[in-house]
Amino acid sequence: MNNRTNQLKRLVLAGTIAATQLAGQVVWADDSKTEEVVRQLQKRVEELEEKVKTLEAQRAPAGGTNATPATPRIEQLQQKVEDMQRRQGEEARAAEERARTLPKLSIGQDGFAMRSPNGDYKLQLEGVLQVDSRTFFGNSQVVGDDAFLIRRARPILQGTVARDFDFLFVPDFAGSTPQIFDAYLNYKYSPALQLQAGKFKSPVGLEQLVLDRDLIFDERALPTDLAPNRDVGFELHGELFSGRLNYGVGIFNGVGDARISSNTSFENDKSFAGRIFVEPFKPEAGSPLRNLGVGVSGSFDRQQATNTSALPATTGGSLAGLATVGQQQFFAYNPSGGAVVAANGDHWRLSPQGYYYYGPLGLLWEYVVSDQGVSRTAAKPLSSASLENTAWQVSGGWILTGERAAYAGGVLPRRAFNPAAGGWGAWQVVARYSELDVDHNAFPLFANPASSASSAHGWEVGLNWYLNLNLKLGTSFAHTTFEGGGAGATAPGIVTRKDENVLFTRIQLAF
Repeated sequence: MNNRTNQLKRLVLAGTIAATQLAGQVVWADDSKTEEVVRQLQKRVEELEEKVKTLEAQRAPAGGTNATPATPRIEQLQQKVEDMQRRQGEEARAAEERARTLPKLSIGQDGFAMRSPNGDYKLQLEGVLQVDSRTFFGNSQVVGDDAFLIRRARPILQGTVARDFDFLFVPDFAGSTPQIFDAYLNYKYSPALQLQAGKFKSPVGLEQLVLDRDLIFDERALPTDLAPNRDVGFELHGELFSGRLNYGVGIFNGVGDARISSNTSFENDKSFAGRIFVEPFKPEAGSPLRNLGVGVSGSFDRQQATNTSALPATTGGSLAGLATVGQQQFFAYNPSGGAVVAANGDHWRLSPQGYYYYGPLGLLWEYVVSDQGVSRTAAKPLSSASLENTAWQVSGGWILTGERAAYAGGVLPRRAFNPAAGGWGAWQVVARYSELDVDHNAFPLFANPASSASSAHGWEVGLNWYLNLNLKLGTSFAHTTFEGGGAGATAPGIVTRKDENVLFTRIQLAF
């Protein structure tokens, strides 16, 4: 009898020691392991209860009248379990409180991000890398146009400070010299009322405002030749009526067509630009017209004195002019006789525009007018004119694998590329037609009709493969014809001598 009593005491003592040891483990264990420790302790107590019951049954006489109950000891063990469960709850609540005070870090397909516990401060690192090739057919006289190139190499730093102030900083390292493309601060009083200041895209044009990573072709269409690129200034913008109306109106230094501001102003008078875009069915989920949008944008500025900085960009040539989708110059302000052309007087732009996206289908259209006052200098006749150049395009795409097409945000494959799991990404076919017509009054006083074309007409087809949200492979073929030009050993004459046929390829990494 005494042996069994001693055995019972030793067993209870061992249980108490085990409970004490496990309690220490609970105190120091990581929050994620505490629940498992408590489960183990409960299991041990249950085993002890079974052993005590067995010993009691063995110890008790047939009548069962003189047995010393082990219930108090069991109750003590149960109390210890309850105490540990209470401590577990307290530690869990303390862990939650600590989590509320710690910064949040995330790494994923949208980049690398950090934010404060309350979300008032955010920092996000993104990037775009585009590796292209261009292969021209039938223009072997143009040396160096066939090339592999780093089209864009842009780290993107953006974030929020003090809840209401967003910022964006985007340098580009793809050219011969680094350049700042975007650098602005945006105060968001509300979605309907925001003020942006710095260097960013002027609100003119439609395809121009598409993010570079979301383009369905390697290069933008001909109407972008007549729209401003990035400028320095202030813009008031926002969304009204549940997103049905998007507006932007600003004051800028002013830049020539397709130009990027060099952070200097070539005149004291400023440029005014604005845009109104309406999506009347945007709040209606499930409506086939939800992603139908139409709008108009425009700008106006006046030159105080003649200058060449307000003329179009020099892309593809040495003089101000207009370029093809292959980035070759087909028109230049290059009058014969040693004359020089400069911007002078009023310059206004107008761009009706629209798009429609439904399921895998995407369509975009725009028309751009750029009316530029110019003067002929250095050689007589010293005349002036107002030249109205126009361009338009229609482009579209169809995602063969059925994913949703959109104006912004790219394509997210339903099944990312993973052959082992049967995933092959998303595939999209695209097509586009565009035209650009130069005002006939540009010839011959402001441009040489022997070398510069008076118009360009081009079509393009392509195929895009979205392996995942971050990686895209694309290829397209573009054919452009010209009216006029063709004389000379340099651009634009050598470019307009034959139709332009060019094959593009692109590997893009964006996150």
